[in-house]
Amino acid sequence: MKKLLFIILISSAAFSQTSDWEYLFDGKSFNGWHQYNSNDMSDAWYIENGEMVLKSNNDNASWGNDIVTDKSFTNFELSIEWKIPKGGNSGIFFKVNEIPEVDAPWKTGPEIQVLDNENFVGPSTLYHQAPALYDIKPLGDVKYNPYGEWNHLLLKVDHNKNEGSVTFNGEFVYSFPLYGPEWDEMVSRSKFSDDKYYDGLIPDHPYFTYAPFFGKFKTGKIGLQDHGWDVRYRNIKIREL
Repeated sequence: MKKLLFIILISSAAFSQTSDWEYLFDGKSFNGWHQYNSNDMSDAWYIENGEMVLKSNNDNASWGNDIVTDKSFTNFELSIEWKIPKGGNSGIFFKVNEIPEVDAPWKTGPEIQVLDNENFVGPSTLYHQAPALYDIKPLGDVKYNPYGEWNHLLLKVDHNKNEGSVTFNGEFVYSFPLYGPEWDEMVSRSKFSDDKYYDGLIPDHPYFTYAPFFGKFKTGKIGLQDHGWDVRYRNIKIREL
């Protein structure tokens, strides 16, 4: 009897460390979301058939309608489905912090790439294809559904274990550190590096971006990117660890 009680107590404690899933999008309103660095929701987004939809020009010319959650999260699992048009580009951010002098969420929060891998015109290495950790962690083999079809991302972020991971369309793809020397080394090889220069003048990356706050926060918001292309998201839910 004592042994059974001990097992029950251990099981209950383990269960209590993970919360139930909470929907970040109710399919009917934008409650819980707002445009990055704004008090309001961007009017470039609308809701259709329970989906969160960005209407854009599909020409890479009209950016700036990135949106983020009202709430911030530290340790969690994020489950989200996305669908992109032919040649489309978007992204899913985490650990975003809104700072007035920082003009975009991707300058604080890392990005899981959302992309039509087969038809996107532009830089599209394994560091940039869906669902790579953009410019930080490249892909191996991945089960990818083409444009016009839904893809499912499960992102796990656990700072207690210093481990993030991506599962895509039901298959584990990769894991990555969230902080520490290994993370710093990965960032130093990316466009977000702040310590590699030619002759101390020119950044040692063709797409260098000055982003001194990138990846510096453990707690932050979930964000969805406007990269000039239509995109659809649905079934957006989170479970805090």
